[in-house]
Amino acid sequence: MTQHPHIRVALGLDARLRLEPCHRLRWQAAEGEWQVLSEDAEFHTRRGLRLPGWYMIELTAERSITTVASGLCFEAGQRSFCIDMPLRVGKVTKRLVYVPPGVSRIRFRPMNAEGRFRLRHFRMVWVTPAFARDRLIRRLINTHAAYRDLTTREVDQRLRLAARRQGERWRRVALREYETTFVSLCSRRNYGRWVSQREPRLDPGEMQRVLATLPPTATRVLLPVSTATPPAALRATLASLREQAVTTWRAVAVASDPAGLGERLAELTAWEPRLSVASAVQPTPDEWVICMAPGDRLAEGALYHLVTAVQASPGVALVYGDEDRLNDRDERYAPSFKPAWNPDLLLSQPYLGRAVFLRGDVWREGVSGLDLPVDRAPDAWNHALALRFMAQQGARAAERSVHIGRILYHAAGTLPGVPREHWVPAVEHHLRGVGESAEVSPGQVPGSVRVRWPLPEPGPLVSLLVPTRDGVEILRPCVDAILERTAYRHFELLILDNQSRCPDTLAYMDEVARRDARVRVLRWDHPFNYSAINNFGAAQAKGSVIGLINNDVEPIDGEWLSEMVRQACRPEIGCVGAKLYYPNGTIQHAGVILGLGGVAGHAHRFFQRDEQGYGGRLKVVQNLSAVTAACLLLRKETFEAVGGLNEADLAVAYNDVDLCLKARAAGYRNLWTPYAELYHHESISRGADDTPKKRARALREADYMRRTWGKALDNDPAYNPNLTLVHEDFSLR
Repeated sequence: MTQHPHIRVALGLDARLRLEPCHRLRWQAAEGEWQVLSEDAEFHTRRGLRLPGWYMIELTAERSITTVASGLCFEAGQRSFCIDMPLRVGKVTKRLVYVPPGVSRIRFRPMNAEGRFRLRHFRMVWVTPAFARDRLIRRLINTHAAYRDLTTREVDQRLRLAARRQGERWRRVALREYETTFVSLCSRRNYGRWVSQREPRLDPGEMQRVLATLPPTATRVLLPVSTATPPAALRATLASLREQAVTTWRAVAVASDPAGLGERLAELTAWEPRLSVASAVQPTPDEWVICMAPGDRLAEGALYHLVTAVQASPGVALVYGDEDRLNDRDERYAPSFKPAWNPDLLLSQPYLGRAVFLRGDVWREGVSGLDLPVDRAPDAWNHALALRFMAQQGARAAERSVHIGRILYHAAGTLPGVPREHWVPAVEHHLRGVGESAEVSPGQVPGSVRVRWPLPEPGPLVSLLVPTRDGVEILRPCVDAILERTAYRHFELLILDNQSRCPDTLAYMDEVARRDARVRVLRWDHPFNYSAINNFGAAQAKGSVIGLINNDVEPIDGEWLSEMVRQACRPEIGCVGAKLYYPNGTIQHAGVILGLGGVAGHAHRFFQRDEQGYGGRLKVVQNLSAVTAACLLLRKETFEAVGGLNEADLAVAYNDVDLCLKARAAGYRNLWTPYAELYHHESISRGADDTPKKRARALREADYMRRTWGKALDNDPAYNPNLTLVHEDFSLR
């Protein structure tokens, strides 16, 4: 970036394109950055591109907000088209664009939010049509679900067929598909656009046809009220019920003194005879019960989705869906797209929210002895009932619950929020009821809870496996930091030497093994195979807990291993992962999301260190389908029971994801904790997949994962079907 208030874009062959600030931008000379004063701030050029055709755009920018995108608009006479470029911290964003003849001006929107940015790299390179075609098809295979398992030839043929059917050029059809892989709809800023363009719509006629084939399902809607409840709020809720395709519902205004409300609600009961007033409710066993705050509304088709889910899953007792909020103009915002049943997330925060239905018999058993005010927000009731449900059902809770991946509920927020101090006692009460002695305290974000599980007595021996080859400048900081900063002392550290030749590295390994009795150096004199090396180390390990540790990680504080051991020693837990940062403090690993980028990717990658993440999930313990082996703990008996790491098919990549999925298939829950923090200098020792041989190996391993775990990769229960599989930022699909 120059020190002048304009931007120069490299065009290749020493050519430059000058972008001038024209709207809602302020240059901060002292900081060397731009202040974006509104999301429509932009630069523009005074001329266009003389050479039409395909261009590869490269863009790198630092910015004060994580989930933002830049945009470019190309103007040619009366015509124009725009593209989005989602920004990633520390990474070059690249995308193809076809520039038609006659482009006279280019407009550049640095980011679609107010904030600060500093441009590091901006380049537009003309490329050949053959190069563009190859890169476009490869991106579709890697990131577009419809093309994921196809060859480049098959994708090309499919696009040609679509072009012939639609009477369009191949280029236009291909670019339209390519564009969908770059759309990054942040739930905070672009939800309205998602609702209007992407949210699935229901056909009223189809709903009626389906319902006619199903047995009736009764629903009881509980509305906690008092003399302060505005009748208009109740009317809004009832209106949303009256609009449901399912008509077999009854609403009950629940009040501590119903006699005083009868006259006040007489007009409403006359308007809607399915509304009654009572101080207590006794639903029948096969009714479905939902508690709604007056003013909240069920989304269109909510009860239809409940009925179809119940019929599709015999034995289900708890059904919940996604939800959003309504502002004072009845505009929808703040969506909460939830994962499937997630016990450790439920202990950490009341993630079920308000869109929760319980079968009548389970609801009655759950509320028995429950000491909550009648007018408490539905969030508190639902959380307490969900904890009761989890205690009652135990390991069966997952199979007896169903998550519907659609917006079922619009919360108006007319009731007071739940006091922060409510959540800790609720979780404490639950844990005492199931015989657990864990310590409970407030979590890192409002409304969250930290559960500190007890360490076994005596503490288990942990065997930390650290594969390495040369690179003493990487290995020394890792090993020394573990030895010096780890409060949990009962561990051994096995350095698995994979054909090191560097004298300094060999000398360091000898020195540290003499210096600290917990260190052993084991030689693995075979070609690099990450899975085989660690299987060898696990066989030599003396500990009952195994830690897979990269040689390029460094613990940040002393409690990292204690926290991971506490979690790994829980009998229901399989693999435990940590919170890893790049050296610049941004997130490198906060769990693995299946299907992201084709096979799996890291959740919240490149978010800032202090950010809460989507739904606060960067700050709470939760169950995830997989975690990275850069820092992973599990019991040795579990590691051996699932066959260890797959050294035959996954020598380098995805072996950790495969291990986690095998543990999950064996009945264990995998878990990620933000309370174990380390720095990770990602893949420094192994390097990138940047040679033909490495790329071929990476493709083989990805293909193995798709063939072996394809169905699991397409539906991660710790994620949500409405969230992207292209970006790591929990943006909307």
